[in-house]
Amino acid sequence: MNAWDFLLWVAFPYAAAAVFVVGHLLRYRYDQFGWTSRSSQTYENRLLRWGSPMFHYGMLMVIGGHVVGLFIPKPWLEFFGVTEHIYHLGATWLGTFAAVLTVAGLGILIYRRRLNGRVLLVTTVMDKVMYVLLGGTILFGTTATVLYQIFGGGYDYRGSISPWIRSLYGFQPDPSLMSDVPFFFQLHVLCATTLFLLWPFTRLVHVFSAPLGYLVRPYVVYRSRSHHTGNSARKVPRGWERSQRPVARRDRDRIRR
Repeated sequence: MNAWDFLLWVAFPYAAAAVFVVGHLLRYRYDQFGWTSRSSQTYENRLLRWGSPMFHYGMLMVIGGHVVGLFIPKPWLEFFGVTEHIYHLGATWLGTFAAVLTVAGLGILIYRRRLNGRVLLVTTVMDKVMYVLLGGTILFGTTATVLYQIFGGGYDYRGSISPWIRSLYGFQPDPSLMSDVPFFFQLHVLCATTLFLLWPFTRLVHVFSAPLGYLVRPYVVYRSRSHHTGNSARKVPRGWERSQRPVARRDRDRIRR
């Protein structure tokens, strides 16, 4: 094991994981007002209505595929009847669909943020860095899938990248597993690791603020004022409503003058 392998595939991932955890704790402790998605819907809604669902649903599919492929060992899937052929078809074609959906949604969001002046004004430096890292991670992963899984002979990342990741969270890192991984897969992993490193300092923290409390909170009942006071049948006249308090004579004289 050389120094570069240790730096890239042991030290860097552990440093990113430490910053990811500690950074979120500190930000939640000292910057709860900044713990937000920084929504810009009030500035532009037409493109956001298309780009945001495409990106978020695509990312959910991408994350689900990565969890299955990287964290669940191959024998476990085979135990439930998911053969190598079935997994390869699902990972290739469903993964490609999810990648296209995510890239299209991200492209719309970047186009909207770049060309809409009001949205651009509220775009921070970390927003731009986040978009670059997101785009790079998706681009390198999609390129690797197309080159090796669709047009190439296929690459079994479950025999190299998956065991390497499991060796990290098992605190028995084995950087040699990443030595012969194709270049674009390595770029994909490094870019994703950098994204996790900077995650606590971006708007991505809103991922951990899912409104799960809405599922168990009691209903909020709204009643109109007229219904509450028993005047629901009262009709509101058109035009200005006459004042109920007579104007004093000296006030009328002052208004005339």
